[in-house]
Amino acid sequence: MKLNLPNKLTLLRIALVPVFMAFLLIRFADAYQVYGRYVAVVVFIIAAITDGVDGYIARKRGLVTRLGKFIDPLADKLLISAALIALVDLGDISAWPAIIIIGREFAVTGLRVLAAAEGVVIAASNLGKYKTNAQIFAIIALMVNLPYAQVLLWIAVILTVISGLDYLMKSKKIIKDDTDEKSEDN
Repeated sequence: MKLNLPNKLTLLRIALVPVFMAFLLIRFADAYQVYGRYVAVVVFIIAAITDGVDGYIARKRGLVTRLGKFIDPLADKLLISAALIALVDLGDISAWPAIIIIGREFAVTGLRVLAAAEGVVIAASNLGKYKTNAQIFAIIALMVNLPYAQVLLWIAVILTVISGLDYLMKSKKIIKDDTDEKSEDN
């Protein structure tokens, strides 16, 4: 299978996750620890930029593929989840926002899988895009220890919950149909 440019950028984002994690979590000599964190921030920003660029190129050039529809949201979830787990490990955030955000991602992925089984694609909404951007900005703010970073994180959590509810509402018919089928099977 030949990969197009958007899919290559998405795979680059996935490949950057362990690089980001290494710089953020590996303990260098004390004098260099802060530099590792800043390199992690740069790697995270590069990975986050590929998220916008790959989608733009795919839509602009008509290069949207089934593979891209699958791996793009997966790459986003890997990057955000890895960052949140690392920030919990480092003691920069409590586990609660990470659990809420990662839990929502699992729930929405489950809804998408259920929808795909029915031949339905649940497209990313603007709320989902705002949520992702809020998460990215909050994570960057937390990594560089900006004032009000925790406020940005909770804004991202609120948008995460709202966009999750939006996906749930869009999936009501699929969930109801699945419930109806199970009732008929009994």
